[in-house]
Formats: sequence, structure tokens, C-alpha cells
Amino acid sequence: QVQFVESGGGLVQPGGSLRLSCAASGIIFSFYTMGWYRQAPGKQRELVGTVTSGGRTNYADSVKGRFTISRDNAKNTVYLQMNSLKPEDTAVYYCNAVTERNALFDWGQGTQVTVSS
Repeated sequence: QVQFVESGGGLVQPGGSLRLSCAASGIIFSFYTMGWYRQAPGKQRELVGTVTSGGRTNYADSVKGRFTISRDNAKNTVYLQMNSLKPEDTAVYYCNAVTERNALFDWGQGTQVTVSS
């Protein structure tokens, strides 16, 4: 059974930072490109960025230069370092294995990030 468990969200002021983690189980983690997605209230889920099995990253324009995705294949974990946070980054953040920008498996519970003063 594939499972993703996201953690690390919270309330942060604009300009602040957070580091999200996502622990994966039930898959051969190192085989997959992993992605972080987010869904803001009333909006569709969007892809924030991806990291290939070899560590190559790609980001949405809205987060480029502020967010960094990394992975630890030994721990089956993918990370999202978020800096210079803005109120528009407020969303529930999810991870998943990705192919052609599409998520492959069922979603986890996500982790809420709220950016507000």
C-alpha cells in the first residue's frame, strides 16, 4: 500500500521560512520522480516542483528562487524548503510520485501552510 505522510506545516509570517517533509512507503522510492503540490482554498491543486531520482529539480515560476526541493533516498523522504514566504503560498501541501506532471498514487493528508501576519 502506497502512503505519503507530509509534515512540517504551520503558521508563519510573510518573509518567513518553513521546511516540509514527506515520508513515502510502499514504493521503490528511488525509482520515482517526486513532486510537491499545493491546493489553496477554492483553487485546483497545482504542481509546485519536482525532483528526479538523480536530484535534478524543476519549479513553478511562482516559487522559483524561493523554494528548494531535495530528497534522501535512504530515508524515502522528500523535502520542500520554503523561504521568503508570501500570503499567496497559503495552501495545503502534498507530495506524490510524478510522471509527466501527473501524480501517480492516492494523496496523503497533506500539511497546512498558512502565511499571515
